[in-house]
Amino acid sequence: MEFLIYLALVIPLLTAGGIFLAGKVPNIREGVTLAGALGLFLVAILMAIQVAAGETLYLDLLTVVPGDPDVYLKPADPEPGLKFVFKLEPLGALFALVASGLWIVNSLYSIGYMRGNRERNQTRFYICFAVALFGALGIAMAGNLFTLFVFYEVLTLSTYPLVAHKGDENAQRGARIYLMTLLGTSIGLFLVGVVWTYSLAGSLDFVAGGLLADKNIGPMVGSALILLFAFGIGKAALMPFHFWLPNAMVAPTPVSALLHAVAVVKAGVFTVLKVSVYIFGADTLQSIPATEWVLAVACFTIIVASLIAMTKDNLKARLAFSTVAQLSYVTAGAMLATQAGFMGGALQISAHAAGKMTLFMCAGAIYVATGLTEISQMRGLGRRMPLVFIAFLIGSLSIIGIPPLAGGWPKFELMQGATDAGYTYVAWVLIGSSLLNIAYLLPIPFLALMPPKGTPEPAPYKRQGGAPALAVIPPLITAALCFILFFATGTVADFVEPAFVGGPQ
Repeated sequence: MEFLIYLALVIPLLTAGGIFLAGKVPNIREGVTLAGALGLFLVAILMAIQVAAGETLYLDLLTVVPGDPDVYLKPADPEPGLKFVFKLEPLGALFALVASGLWIVNSLYSIGYMRGNRERNQTRFYICFAVALFGALGIAMAGNLFTLFVFYEVLTLSTYPLVAHKGDENAQRGARIYLMTLLGTSIGLFLVGVVWTYSLAGSLDFVAGGLLADKNIGPMVGSALILLFAFGIGKAALMPFHFWLPNAMVAPTPVSALLHAVAVVKAGVFTVLKVSVYIFGADTLQSIPATEWVLAVACFTIIVASLIAMTKDNLKARLAFSTVAQLSYVTAGAMLATQAGFMGGALQISAHAAGKMTLFMCAGAIYVATGLTEISQMRGLGRRMPLVFIAFLIGSLSIIGIPPLAGGWPKFELMQGATDAGYTYVAWVLIGSSLLNIAYLLPIPFLALMPPKGTPEPAPYKRQGGAPALAVIPPLITAALCFILFFATGTVADFVEPAFVGGPQ
């Protein structure tokens, strides 16, 4: 099945090349984008089918630095050396499905948004999108930390032009903060953790039960390593390294959806989860004192980011801080180091992707139609844009965790994991988070759809006819996905469970 891994890597690059060649013919350019997205999703489905059947998809692509055979401690140890290795397991297959599937929806939405808003440099925009998906799939399929780190940086560099897309002073400033924060944390902290791990284990392979599980690293070294990874993986937006995310809101809304729902932040929390499961392992994490510290920081991030979100009148800014809070659910699940905690983190990746992407696409549709960005200006707007605000309501209810929407299951699993690990306060943090979600999300669709008596008519559309159909249909699709994922959660859980087998029950 090496061929499928090759395809998953090549399709986004071929798509980027096709977009470049068709740059002067918008219909063909965007047709290439959609064809590439559909092709990549089909490959991701085929890979997931193989993984679900118990097969291992493995590709040893290139040896960068040969290893020293003397580092072997026993025959079962991973082969030493630095290699580009791809090995798809259930957690990576889930991320690949989420990223490639939502690329289709985001591509449809981008066509409606970019044309409706008459954005410039659209060819560059679609090229960078394709390269970003190349980075995301590389992260999903990485078989070791070295491969993952390289594609992690590819994702950072490919999304920088997207953040700076508008080219004005605010966009350039936001893009600089984005790039400096993510490169600074990854090179200054994440890379140090990767090198240190290699010096301890003689390998960077992802190993069931944890690469470091039998290396007797000790509580001090273990604590230093987990802190390097937790804060070095800046895309997970753990405070205090979260500020890049609100600053990236200067980007066009399809980019915000990519950053907050599809690729960038999900790559961050996926990496945190992958490192926790396959580098440390549940038993090692539970023996490290700093695991509790990172768990406490994640809970702090959840509450404080939610409180900040309540103060924001700008819709995208409120959603950005909401994302900061929601990402820390995954980090908290990883630090609980129980099977239920890991499962809650994995389910949160897909549930949050569908819900938050819905909210951002609705924000973009509102902007294309009206030019409005402030929540206080949107009262009564649901009279003119009912489908958009109904989709926003569904996405909000999913983020809050109301059944029968997807966001409820991750919180249930995380609460179970917190109980299993003896951290009852985490369950209360999650309850508090849901209440804050209600406070800062639900007033937006309620006041738009059911404004107080006497509310004046909203301002007229800035674009004749309102938002284009391709800016309205995609959020309806992802809103429907929030329902579908609720009923499919058992299937998703059964699919990813083999990644966590062996952790405490």
